[in-house]
Amino acid sequence: MQLPEAVRSRRMVRAYQPDRPVPQRVLTGLLDLAIRAPSAGFSQGWDFLVLTRAEDREVFWAATTDPGQPPDAWLAGLRTAPALVVCLSDPQRYFDRYAEPDKGWTDRDPDRWPVPYWDVDVGMAALILLLGAVDAGLAGCFFGVPAPHQPDLRAALDIPADRRIVGVVSLGHPAPDRRSPSLRRGRRPLPEVAHAGRFGVPWPGRG
Repeated sequence: MQLPEAVRSRRMVRAYQPDRPVPQRVLTGLLDLAIRAPSAGFSQGWDFLVLTRAEDREVFWAATTDPGQPPDAWLAGLRTAPALVVCLSDPQRYFDRYAEPDKGWTDRDPDRWPVPYWDVDVGMAALILLLGAVDAGLAGCFFGVPAPHQPDLRAALDIPADRRIVGVVSLGHPAPDRRSPSLRRGRRPLPEVAHAGRFGVPWPGRG
């Protein structure tokens, strides 16, 4: 599959065939692609916690959902995913990397960073997972872990305190799934979001 086709085919899929696991070799291949994402200073401040066993996935869902609350259609669909990849960032790797002689930020001050590149880089790695899944004939979805549930998830899966939980990628073979109602908003046209030379000057598009 060519990259433009993978990009245009990708969508957030929220329902999977639970009886069709993702082979370990496929997951290994996707992770091998993800670690080729760009990272500031080649810091590579990411970790990927992969949950494929049913008992591990149940620990994840128990830690990230409210007990006693019946799952809505969105959550019920996601819970059918046979593989979950918890994407973590490691800010300290960036602070340490940029304190090295070729960078020289020895104070390790987080305020030097205009945006949290550790989270940005993990987000790019997650997108590679999603695109790689499309190329492998799979489906995926990126979703977040609500802040109130993050301490429980850390405790349940032994996630170190110095890691940030950026989000989760669900992977599997797609099942029939309703399209997100948000898609009715439509895609913003290119001249509206791409600017030529100065903000507010529309990019001419394809000409």
